[in-house]
Formats: sequence, C-alpha cells, structure tokens
Amino acid sequence: MYLWVKALHLMAMVTWFAALFYLPRLYVYHATARDKGDEQSMAYFKTMERKLYRGIMTPSMIMVLIFGGWMLYLNPFWMSQGWMHVKLTFIVLLIAYHHVCLIYLKQFAQDRCTKSHTFFRWFNEAPVIALVAIILLAVVKPF
Repeated sequence: MYLWVKALHLMAMVTWFAALFYLPRLYVYHATARDKGDEQSMAYFKTMERKLYRGIMTPSMIMVLIFGGWMLYLNPFWMSQGWMHVKLTFIVLLIAYHHVCLIYLKQFAQDRCTKSHTFFRWFNEAPVIALVAIILLAVVKPF
C-alpha cells in the first residue's frame, strides 16, 4: 500500500512543480505583452493562467498534501526526524508561493498587476530552490 501512495504522491508532486514553474513563466510573457499593449495576447494569457491554476496547479497541490499526509500516517516515525521538519517547512513555503501566484493571477485578470517581466523572471526561481532542497532532504535524509 505504501509504495502505491508514494507513487501517487510523486506523480502529483511532479505535476504541481510543473505548474509552479510554468505559471510564473506565463506571467513573464503576460507582463511583456502588457508593456507592448498587446491586448490579444493579454486575453490569451489570462485564459491560460486561470486554467493552469484552477485545473492543474491547485488540484495537484491538494493531491500532494493528501498523499504526503497519508505517507506520514503510514510512517509516523518520520515526524521525529529533523529532515522531515525542514522538508515540511519548504512545503509550507511552497503553499504560500502557490497562493501568491493566485494574487498575481487576480491582478493580471483585472489588469492591475504592475510587476515587471524582470520581477517575474526572478519570482520564477523560488520553486527551483524548494525542489532541490525537498529532493535532497527526502532522498539523503541528512539529519
């Protein structure tokens, strides 16, 4: 049972991270289109962003949390290990990042986002750092 839950957790995690990488990249293109006054592209990006966030990103985050919680239920010993506490801290930060993405999604939808494409290029890097840390912690279990 545990290996099935782990496999489902990993599939959901890959999907969530793909969306966490792609949505801020769409924001880069959306901000560039906004700066050029390209209304047609902006409308297209609004649709893509909404569908990605609501149809892929949020459901996959929920699945990550469900299957991750299930794995902790099946193996509660992990909660006594330091690496798991650090990993869960990164998860909380990713959930916050996920919700910040929603704030920007709403701002773009209402044509109120003033952040530059350069800002979103940097913003897009945060999930990379989290992914590296989470994978290293989960695989190496350094402490």
